[in-house]
Amino acid sequence: MGGGCLFGTIPPCLLPSNSANPIHFNCHLRPSGVGKDSIVQRMKERGFPFHFVVTATTRDKRENETNGKDYWFVSKDEFARMIDENELIEYAIVYGDYKGIPKWEVREALASGQDVVMRIDVQGAESVRKLAPEALLIFITCEGEDELERRLRERKTETADSLSLRIATARKELQRIGSFDYVIVNEDFHLDDTVDKVRAVISAEHLRVQQRKVTL
Repeated sequence: MGGGCLFGTIPPCLLPSNSANPIHFNCHLRPSGVGKDSIVQRMKERGFPFHFVVTATTRDKRENETNGKDYWFVSKDEFARMIDENELIEYAIVYGDYKGIPKWEVREALASGQDVVMRIDVQGAESVRKLAPEALLIFITCEGEDELERRLRERKTETADSLSLRIATARKELQRIGSFDYVIVNEDFHLDDTVDKVRAVISAEHLRVQQRKVTL
């Protein structure tokens, strides 16, 4: 049910403007509540070599989140400045808050020489697709709407109104699933299986005869 880009993931080959060495660029797409943060965290724990692009947001920081690791938490005034000074690759309003990808984050990711993972929503994925048509997009979802609602309720971070909004948004995102390259269902209690599938897609992309070449 639903989808988005973290991980609104998987690799396309990204070429910085003057580079001859392909870098795999991974975009994970998901709706809220499907477990994309858990997937990224488990990938880190298992030592997968990738560079995670941290998104900037104006929403409040949750208790278990770290600034600069989970998101860059900024004020609305600071975000407006970043827009005015063209410091963002893309941005969108998500559930009433701004989210965007800082250009310097992407430059740092490309310079790392590792596979690049971005966690973005469907709006962000569409922006990335326009900017880099060869980018590889993975739609992360869960088993169904009931499961999505259960996961969101268990987080205890949603009001009744915000819960309804997220579920309605997930329904709309699911209708745009045809824009993505892969779909992975993150089943409850099967996190490692999901991570294995993500890893398999990345590995397959590395073995392509014709590598994806994405120029930013």
